[in-house]
Amino acid sequence: MQLLVFSNTHAKKPTHQSEILLPLLMNDSLVIKAAANKKITAANVRLQSAVQQFVVDYLDEHGEMLAGIKQHNSARFKTIQSILVKRGIPAELLYLAVVESKLKNNASSGAGAAGVWQLMPATARTLGLKVSGKTDERRYTHQSTVAAAKYLNELYKQFDDWLLVVAAYNCGAGNVQKAIKKSGSREFWKMQRYLPGETRAHVKRFIATHFYYEEKGSLVTLTKTERSKYLASLNESVNPETENKQEDSPAPFKNHFNWVVILQEEGELILIARK
Repeated sequence: MQLLVFSNTHAKKPTHQSEILLPLLMNDSLVIKAAANKKITAANVRLQSAVQQFVVDYLDEHGEMLAGIKQHNSARFKTIQSILVKRGIPAELLYLAVVESKLKNNASSGAGAAGVWQLMPATARTLGLKVSGKTDERRYTHQSTVAAAKYLNELYKQFDDWLLVVAAYNCGAGNVQKAIKKSGSREFWKMQRYLPGETRAHVKRFIATHFYYEEKGSLVTLTKTERSKYLASLNESVNPETENKQEDSPAPFKNHFNWVVILQEEGELILIARK
């Protein structure tokens, strides 16, 4: 993990949920703080045109509900994000749990899923949770989040794309692989029609929820291709002369990082990148 700090004259004190990440990561021995030589202003990750209307409609209908979830679960927000980050998962994946269960430990589905992360019994046991008799660790925030982080890491290693991870979390990795094969594409927006309708909506609800709480997107709301283009634009901002250099010249985002969290703190732009 690497922490890059850039001066940003337009930065304001953060008001969104990810601001809690900074002290967490600064206390992590894996984090390295490096000052950059150039001042840059990173563009916000924008909402894809393909999902704009869905997000507008979803937030119009569910905005009050999402506000209530945050108001009544402040401590749980921090607990879950802390666990995710310490296990190498972007903090924004918290919003998947919001979509799954509204952060209710007592949430259950007709199919047998339960808890904040709506894990099925067999999946939960595979991930090390106790699901038997009176003990169901799916309904414990800490234990279930540790298990979900493990599952999300496994899915990310398989797909290298957070939107596909969210899709696979909903309908299973096998169904996502089938959709990729049928469509001939690993881009969610191109292969989504081969996924179940509920899964397509699930991914879009995740994006909408992210935009509601963060007021912008992040690397987890982009496809792998979109992510690569965004990181390339950051690289050009930091090293505008890169294209005139030799191929083996060092660059902050060369070969791209798996994910980047972008925060603003006291006039500085914080880029937290995981190799």
